[in-house]
Amino acid sequence: MTALLVALAGGVGAATRFVVDGHVRSRSGGPFPFATFVVNVTGSLLLGLLTGAVAFHDLAADAYAVAAVGFCGGYTTFSTAMVETVRLVQEGEVRRAVLNALGSLAATLAAAAAGVALMAALA
Repeated sequence: MTALLVALAGGVGAATRFVVDGHVRSRSGGPFPFATFVVNVTGSLLLGLLTGAVAFHDLAADAYAVAAVGFCGGYTTFSTAMVETVRLVQEGEVRRAVLNALGSLAATLAAAAAGVALMAALA
């Protein structure tokens, strides 16, 4: 049953990514891939919150698997971030490519850490 719920949550995560991506793209312009950046940072924050919920609030392992592996796995898209980074390099936007790669890494790590820290503070 858990495997089925993980798969369903993955589908919901992917659909949510599609909606969020479209919403952000409709409001941003230029070559920088803000939509993917927003998706990955918010997904990392959620993953941090879930990890903190396991560590500090006894979230069940099955619930974590469904939400983290399923939803967050379907929602986040680091492969797209790297494809967009390569695309920026190919278009001669090397500074933006470096900003995208390093900025995504730093922002997603910070968001995940913030999520864990918030759940620790609420313990």
